[in-house]
Order: sequence, then C-alpha cells, then structure tokens
Amino acid sequence: MSQPQYNRISIIGDGAMGTVMAMLLCEKKKSVRIWGYDAEQLKQIQSAGENTKFLPGYELPAELEFEAADDLAIAGADMIVSAVPCQFMRGIWSRLKEYTPAKVPIVSVTKGIENKTLLRPTQILADVLGDSDSKRLVALSGPTIADELVRKLPATACAACSDENLAREVQHTFSTDWFRVYTNTDIVGVELAAACKNIIAIAAGIIDGIRVGDNAKAALLSRGLAEITRLGLGCGARGQTFAGLAGLGDLVTTCISPTGRNRSFGERIGKGQTVEQAQRATESVIEGIATCESVSALAEQMNVEMPITKAVYKVLFEGKSVHQAIAELMKRQLKAE
Repeated sequence: MSQPQYNRISIIGDGAMGTVMAMLLCEKKKSVRIWGYDAEQLKQIQSAGENTKFLPGYELPAELEFEAADDLAIAGADMIVSAVPCQFMRGIWSRLKEYTPAKVPIVSVTKGIENKTLLRPTQILADVLGDSDSKRLVALSGPTIADELVRKLPATACAACSDENLAREVQHTFSTDWFRVYTNTDIVGVELAAACKNIIAIAAGIIDGIRVGDNAKAALLSRGLAEITRLGLGCGARGQTFAGLAGLGDLVTTCISPTGRNRSFGERIGKGQTVEQAQRATESVIEGIATCESVSALAEQMNVEMPITKAVYKVLFEGKSVHQAIAELMKRQLKAE
C-alpha cells in the first residue's frame, strides 16, 4: 500500500532541531516553511542564509521559506513539525491555536515534561489545541544531536504514535539514506525516555567534571536507565521501549557527546561553577533543569523511586554539594540489582 504524500510542511521553531528538520525535508524535495516566535531573529537567519545562533557555518537550502506571521505559519500545510522547547510550548501553541487545522498531523521533536501540569509534549499539544483525536500527534525521538544531523552523519530515531499507520507515514516522510526512522506505538515510553535522559546527562556531566572515572559513569547510565524504566512502567509504558533508540540509545548519546547541552552544563557544575554560572555559559535551553523539577514531582506522584533524579534535584534546586550528593547515593541501603 502506498503511503500518503506530505509535501507542504511547516516547522514551528527556529532552533537547532527545527532548522535541521527543515534542511532534511528540503533535501527530500518537500516545500518547507519555518516559523519563529521572534520575527527579528527569523529575519536574521533568512538574511544570513544560516542559523548563526544555533548551527553556525551550515548553509540553509535556498528553497526554504521563512514566515513570521502567525496566521500564515501553518496555512496550506499538510504536516506540522513542533520544535519548540517544552516549557515554551503552551505559550507558542496558544498563540497559533486558531490557525491550526484540526486534521493535520503534528510531529513533535520536543523533549521534556511541562512544569506544574507534568504533561508530555504531545499531551501539551492535545491540551492546548483541544484535540480529542490525539492519534494525529506523533513523537519523533532518539539519539539525534543536531550538530551531527546537520553534517549528515548516520543517525536513527523512532516515530511514536498510537496510530501505527501514521507512525509509518512519518517514517517514510523523514527517512533518508543517512537518517533511518523506526516506528513505535508506545508514545508514553518514548516521550518519558526522551525527557528523563536529560537529567541523567546532567549527572553524567557532573561525573566528567569531577573526574571520578568511567566505572562511575557506567554505573550512572545503567542505574539511570533502571529508574527511567521504573517511572515509565508506572505510567503505563512498555519496558522494551527503554532498551531501544528512545531509551538506551538517546541516553548513551546524550551522556557521552562532548557538545550535548545537558552533559556540558553538568560538567561545568562538576568543575565548580554555580548552577547560574553554568546556565549563563550557553544561549541554548538546558531542558534537563526544568525537566528535573517535573520528573521529581511525577516520581513522587507515582510513588516511584528515582534516586539519581533526586540527587540532581538537590544539587540544582537545594544547593547540595556535588560530593555530598554522590556520597548519599553511595551510602543508600544495599539491595539486589
């Protein structure tokens, strides 16, 4: 059976991932329009012919369209990509809600959990848009660091949706000879894994910063994956999802990449910077900070034990020293794995 063709695609968000998705889709001969909340910033990107803030040095396709007007951002699109940082999604999509067609598929590449509501990205979209048919919402996630994608280095991801047919359609729309997309129907697990791995990546960066070794980092990743999986199962996700691309795959990439924002932020803390100093060192959004707050609350709500997340929370929000937090983790009651 032939797949439906999505040829006019609107990208909401002009950050690194939104830009990379636009470039990928242009390569596939799609008509792509990118929208940004800041008209001046969008104009600067268009004028420079590259995203100098987030992906400097990479020329944008000449055919890529730019649109700052809210009412024209999505007009005529047969697919939408939401590439807005999680804590800004509600505001942006409330702004665009009246212009968003009811039946057009929306693919979210956002990773995080909203503060206070504890909603995942596709849940935020459904809530804001009043979307009773959440089957049109897809999460595209995996080990997808933007500065590797923009160089067309081999990468993989999964398209997760409760509607398996739509997941396959997204798979065909985004797959290239260097970007391989798998399908998954466990959107809960995929989005939870995508959010939680940023917290573990902050911890991995701290370990790099204080130089406590590879044994400690291996332990962190394995026990981090264990607690992410516990939360996922408590929320109704499938265990196997966490052993796949969105779980283990994304976790490993985020914890070892020298350019990963969350890992780099943690490393600065490990080297002695305050949380505020480490944040100021980058213009990018460090999703793991807000996500740590949300996931801590969600774990408490679900009565799920997440000791690494709790330790990171204490360092970020309660002023606990890194060495004290590690000591407390090591002194926890002994038990079977």
